[in-house]
Amino acid sequence: MPLADDVQLISVDDHVIEPPNVWSDRLPAAMREAGPRIVDQPGHTQAWSYQGDLYPLHLQGSPRTRVFRTDGTGEDFHARHYDDMVPGCYDVKARVAAMDTDGVHAGLNFPTFPRFAGTRFLEGKDRDLALECVRAYNDWILDEWTGSAPDRFISAVITPVWDPQAAAEEIRRTAAKGAKAISMTENPAPLGLPSWWNIEHWAPFLDAAEETGLPLCMHIGTSGELVVPSKDSSEAVSIALCGLNSMSAAAEIIFSGMLLKFPGLKIALAEGGSGWVPYLLERMDYTWERTRVDVHRELSPTELFNRNFWSCFIDDRFALATYEHIGTDKLMWEGDYPHNDSQWPDSRKLLTKAMADVPDDDAAKIAETNARELFNFPRTTA
Repeated sequence: MPLADDVQLISVDDHVIEPPNVWSDRLPAAMREAGPRIVDQPGHTQAWSYQGDLYPLHLQGSPRTRVFRTDGTGEDFHARHYDDMVPGCYDVKARVAAMDTDGVHAGLNFPTFPRFAGTRFLEGKDRDLALECVRAYNDWILDEWTGSAPDRFISAVITPVWDPQAAAEEIRRTAAKGAKAISMTENPAPLGLPSWWNIEHWAPFLDAAEETGLPLCMHIGTSGELVVPSKDSSEAVSIALCGLNSMSAAAEIIFSGMLLKFPGLKIALAEGGSGWVPYLLERMDYTWERTRVDVHRELSPTELFNRNFWSCFIDDRFALATYEHIGTDKLMWEGDYPHNDSQWPDSRKLLTKAMADVPDDDAAKIAETNARELFNFPRTTA
């Protein structure tokens, strides 16, 4: 069997829907009215209120977010009220039980209302409040969510992306509290922020990430958009092409020269799959060898990717067929609970089947130990 019973399966990409009290319990009293809070709406629906604007619950997260229905029908359904969700979406004890059912030992969770990289808090005029909201989320994910079951969750924190110096301070603060990763946008430019080519702007942030050793987890869509051919494209098109976001992020970062100035950075690409990696590396190297301007010559794109990047997959047969070309130590599995790509409650069973031709030692790396090493998340139980 390629996935032995003693392998503790780790998902490096799951999602948490924040309970309604995350910010109301943690913000200073004077900020609670303007801070994120759940308000009831007509027709048994709910919305987040933030700085005077309403964000309907069913529109939160990515445009492809679907949570499991409480009635178990499996329909394509966007929850409009907390009553529509199974408790595993927002209740930590129920989440652990859902993971046990799925055969998953541990997981890294991206936020929902703050968006996957905290970019919700770019909205609104009050940046002091926004910073407090970032801190409140991080304290909740570290102290309550992960703190309830520290051997079951890899803590990923968010930062005030509009202020690299403040972001650096938050990285160091949360690293001291036990954070294991930073959820960061794959591409800041579409959000109106300086691009990765403006290395001087991002230097405080990147320096803190390198210093603490916390990987940058770049989930597809954290740029605020998914690649689509036209404005008429359906949601299915953007989902099918989601790997293009990860490819774009990798190429942009590699050619920008950022990794030459910050060689210790670790970047994990989430939910973009992995089967594209061999092609992109070949194409980037071909371009790098022939381009005469604006190209750094110290290391090839393949060398930089192999040193600084990790990728993951939910169901990617080609990645498993070519994993040695991707990097046996650089490939990880993701479960995507509770979104519609998730294979819950059959994740372990289906991954075991998918890795039937993968040697036991390599299967254990992909399923568990690569994630443990990247996120400094050692085993605490046998």
